[in-house]
Amino acid sequence: MTTILDLAPVLGEITGSVQSGLAAIGAGLGIGLIGAKAAEATGRNPGASGAILTLSIILAALVEGAFFVAALVK
Repeated sequence: MTTILDLAPVLGEITGSVQSGLAAIGAGLGIGLIGAKAAEATGRNPGASGAILTLSIILAALVEGAFFVAALVK
């Protein structure tokens, strides 16, 4: 029983690292999808490139904010 209790801090660090890694992967995928869809939308409607750029920057910032929250919870 003592060995399980001794491993608790180590397991906490491992799960925190896994959580941060998954958050980074999710943020990377999210920003990649935002960029891909923004490029696709700009290709379809070049006149709306300013609005598309603004929206994609806002969405990328929200994804990064979610990543920072997940990284800080660790």
